[in-house]
Amino acid sequence: MEAYCFKCKTKREIQSPVAGFNAKGSPVTTGVCAVCGTKMYRMGRTPAHEGLEKPVVISSKERKAAKVVKRSGKLVIVESPAKAKTIQRFLGKGYQVKASVGHIRDLLRSTLSVDVDNDFAPKYRVPNEKRVVVKELKALAASAAEVYLATDPDREGEAISWHLMEAAEIDPAIARRVVFHEITQAAVAEAFAHAREIDMRLVNAQQARRILDRLVGYSLSPLLWAKVRGRLSAGRVQSVAVRLIVDREREIDAFVPREYWTIGAQLIKATEHAKKQEFAARLLKVNDKEVGLDKELPLTSEAEVQPLLADLEGAQWAVGKVKRGERRRSPLPPFTTSTMQQEASKRLGFTASRTMAIAQQLYEGLDIGNGGAVGLITYMRTDSTHVAEVAQAEAREYVTDKYGAEFLPPAPPVYKTKSKGAQEAHEAIRPTSVMREPKAVEQYLDRNQNRLYQLIWQRFVASQMAAAIFDTVSVDIEARHAQTYLFRAAGSVVKFAGFMVVYDETGDDDEAAVEEEGRVPLLADGDALRLLRLMPEQHFTQPPPRYTEATLVKALEEDGIGRPSTYAPTISTIQQRGYVVRENKQLAPTDIGLLVNDLLVDHFPEIVDLGFTALMEQELDEIAEGEREWVPVLREFYGPFAEQIKAAEADMPQVNTGPEPVGRDCPRDGKPLIIRYGRYGKFIGCSGFPDCRHVEPWLEKIGVLCPKDGGELIERKTRKNRMFYGCANYPNCDWTSWKKPLKQPCPHCGGLLVAANKNHAVCTVCEKVTQLDALAVEA
Repeated sequence: MEAYCFKCKTKREIQSPVAGFNAKGSPVTTGVCAVCGTKMYRMGRTPAHEGLEKPVVISSKERKAAKVVKRSGKLVIVESPAKAKTIQRFLGKGYQVKASVGHIRDLLRSTLSVDVDNDFAPKYRVPNEKRVVVKELKALAASAAEVYLATDPDREGEAISWHLMEAAEIDPAIARRVVFHEITQAAVAEAFAHAREIDMRLVNAQQARRILDRLVGYSLSPLLWAKVRGRLSAGRVQSVAVRLIVDREREIDAFVPREYWTIGAQLIKATEHAKKQEFAARLLKVNDKEVGLDKELPLTSEAEVQPLLADLEGAQWAVGKVKRGERRRSPLPPFTTSTMQQEASKRLGFTASRTMAIAQQLYEGLDIGNGGAVGLITYMRTDSTHVAEVAQAEAREYVTDKYGAEFLPPAPPVYKTKSKGAQEAHEAIRPTSVMREPKAVEQYLDRNQNRLYQLIWQRFVASQMAAAIFDTVSVDIEARHAQTYLFRAAGSVVKFAGFMVVYDETGDDDEAAVEEEGRVPLLADGDALRLLRLMPEQHFTQPPPRYTEATLVKALEEDGIGRPSTYAPTISTIQQRGYVVRENKQLAPTDIGLLVNDLLVDHFPEIVDLGFTALMEQELDEIAEGEREWVPVLREFYGPFAEQIKAAEADMPQVNTGPEPVGRDCPRDGKPLIIRYGRYGKFIGCSGFPDCRHVEPWLEKIGVLCPKDGGELIERKTRKNRMFYGCANYPNCDWTSWKKPLKQPCPHCGGLLVAANKNHAVCTVCEKVTQLDALAVEA
């Protein structure tokens, strides 16, 4: 038997041949060269292979898998690079902190991605833009001795951790879940000392929410495309929010004002003459009949008021009864997501999404000059008012040192959470340390970060302080002539400021209501009084106000619609879809919003029903608590819903009116221009599309001419979606204004008026201020 000898460079006889098999199971013969003794190797079966047992072949992939990988180091995965940077500083050497940059896996966008016939099994996919991130995390996890998943402490964060394990193929034996509500050295250390497994109850609750929203959205949206027009959408929570706004608008439209009058009196003690002793009182009763709208004596016209005024002019006035007392005003609880968004809207003018974006920065950590970044507030998606004992102790120490022990309540306050089905994170929003006063960190924050931090800090510190105490006085005043009249004057003065030294709650809609009270001088029962003047005033009942972002969030929370993480995205979505517009900080429905709402109310009453939507939220809570399984919950919902979809496909009217002509022809091919709808709203396009792709921006005219060149003034938006007003002839004319121009000319000089606020307009020429009521402004 011969084989090639590489030393002799020719074929030689194989000496001492041995038959066998190589690693791939192929037959081979080995031996040595008969001339030089070099080892020789020949492929192929020979008679000597007969009877030999072929070895078990192990593939290269199996050999690679069987190879023991030496693991070392600790990998920590969070969502954002800013959060990763802050946590890396606290953990130090031995830990490698990486960011997933948000979600790394989701349902496919192109299809429903839910197998409704197979227990609603979801089909997840890693988006193309996240594949590099997942590949890196997978490689790092494969070599790490321990992997810590430190995503946010709510259901969404729990689900992100689970998706990370699945997508990056992290071995469950080395994976641990860590949860912290603030990014500080102590909180992070405590979390890593009590690492746990992923809570699949929370994951399943979040999965159920995601699948439920997908079933609703991907079923209703195509129906709206077919029946109305493209680029429309519907959703389980967003459609309910639109309904609230539509119902309020119709309530306003149907409102009929009712006239009513009040009578006030400016009085002074008969023996006094100093102006500072004057005080005001309000009419309550005439001959024991209560005065007021819907009362025994409503006073609905001037004709009813005049006889009373004539009689009062000749009346004898005297103090009937003086009642003195004390009133306590307790501080409001620390912020939840909802109340923070409401206060930031009222006090700072922030939208819900802007508030959450800034709060996210404060939570993830900012460099405040102490050698690195640190989280300034606790987790900002929460509906709990609970406060950790250590935070309460620190607050009490701060208040004692700053204001004195008398500004503390006897025991730390406990606030009851008002939100239905409160869950998510388990602490209120508060500063991570009250010792970081807003003034101390102001130089390290931008203006908006500092304003929001100051609001959160003040609200929390005030919530841990003693109640404010007021001395109150109520004076009943009798006026007698042809009839007997009861007036009342009330006043209060601060006896003990309490929490009010830190946080002024005037203007809040909660317990701290604004009271219309004046100053009342020292009076005694039976004191004679002198009438200075009567103050009749005409009033008209007002319709309920339109929702603002703040009041909509409050309504959603009170009705149990959505959760802390959904408020801001919901409000942004309904505006982006064109269902709602924001006018003077108020939310108003558009024509398409009214149309879509009516179709959904008629054909899917449960989907847009507040009670039903709140019930679904409650069932999701029960899944999170382990009381229900998620598949039966979805099955109970989807059966009737699928039947409603079939019925709507047949019964819902076709309201698609077709292309809306602009009234001009395309400059390229001469075909009519029409209004089209894209991702960012209306635009003008050629009816010859796709052969002609000519497009123009849609200009929303406001019916006012430019003061500079006489062109039409239009609504425009900045890159950050902020509304402003400019000339349609831009760039030839550069006139712009942040304030809305009004149709009425200035009554003083005839110049252009712009709305300065809800009550006043200012002229752009003479700069004089005019009351809007006097202009009968057309909205």
